[in-house]
Amino acid sequence: MLHHFMEEGPWFRAKRFGYGAGLPFKWQGWVLLLSHMAVLLGISLFLAERPLVMLPLVLVVALGPMPIYAARTEGGWKWRNGKD
Repeated sequence: MLHHFMEEGPWFRAKRFGYGAGLPFKWQGWVLLLSHMAVLLGISLFLAERPLVMLPLVLVVALGPMPIYAARTEGGWKWRNGKD
């Protein structure tokens, strides 16, 4: 099943306005998004009483998969004004 994550092609729609990725349209995108959210929520809940440990860890985990999101977005990440 992991070989499906290596398939070519986008997982996320391009946003119509602004910069970044839109919602996923393939199951791989949904798995990435939901697991990313679950890890962030888990870190936040388990380390809530240790903010000096939690903050850097949340920042690393939040920003870590951004290259994957960018690489798997239709047309990549660029500023869009609704005319693209």
